[in-house]
Amino acid sequence: MQTPESRYAVKLGYPTEIHKWTALAPAREATILRQLISPERVLLGEWAEGTWSAQPWRHGTSLFDLWQPGRHSTDPKEPSLNDALACATALAHLHERGWTHGDVQPNHFILRPDGAFLIDLGLAQGGAVPAAYDFQYRGCLVHYEAPEISQGILTTGTAVPTKEADVYALGASWFISATGWRHVSYPDDADRKDQRQAIVDKPHRPINVPGPLGPLIEQMMSPKPADRPTTTEVCAEIHNAL
Repeated sequence: MQTPESRYAVKLGYPTEIHKWTALAPAREATILRQLISPERVLLGEWAEGTWSAQPWRHGTSLFDLWQPGRHSTDPKEPSLNDALACATALAHLHERGWTHGDVQPNHFILRPDGAFLIDLGLAQGGAVPAAYDFQYRGCLVHYEAPEISQGILTTGTAVPTKEADVYALGASWFISATGWRHVSYPDDADRKDQRQAIVDKPHRPINVPGPLGPLIEQMMSPKPADRPTTTEVCAEIHNAL
C-alpha cells in the first residue's frame, strides 16, 4: 500500500489447517507496534477470516541476503562486524524497552546504511496485548530456536520467550547467514517434532565463523541460558572488536 507520505506493508491474517491463531497475528503485532512507534502510523482491523494490519514499510536488505556473497559451509568469509552490530543494537533496543521478540531470524533484520530494523513482532511479549488478539507462544522457526524453547514446546506445546532465547537465535542467525548451516543438524525432511528433539538432544554445529564473531556466537549459543551474554554485552563485545 502506498500513501502520499510513505509505503506501507499490509498483512492479512487467516487461520491455517494447523494453526488457528495465525488469524490474530496481524492485529497482535499492530498492538505491539503501537507501543513502540507512533500509534498513528499503525493500522489494524478485522475481516471475515481474521485480522489485518498496515505498518510503515522498512526499506533495506535482509541480513541473510546481505551476507550471501561470503556464505560458505566450510570456508565462510569473515562477516561484517558493522552489520552484526546493527542487528544486535536493534534487538538490544527492543529488550531495553521490556520486550522479547520471540521470532529472531536473519530475514527479520532489515539493514541499510543508517542501521537495522527488526521486523515481524507478532510473537513478541512484554507488554499489554488485548485478549481478543492474544494467543499462547508455540515457538518460532525451529532453525533458530534455543534448546529450552524447543524443550518447552515438546513438553507442553507452549513456551515462554525470553531475552536469553533471543540472544541464542541471534547467534544462530549469524551462523546460518555466514555458513548456510542450521545451528543443529537434522534431515531436511524431518518434521518439527523431530527437529526440536534434535535441538534438545544434540550439540550445535561447530562454530567456524572467522574473526571476532565466531567466539561471540559460541557464547551466545551456550546450551545454558544463564551463560549467554545479554544483548548489551553483545553490542559491547562487537564495539571493542571494531
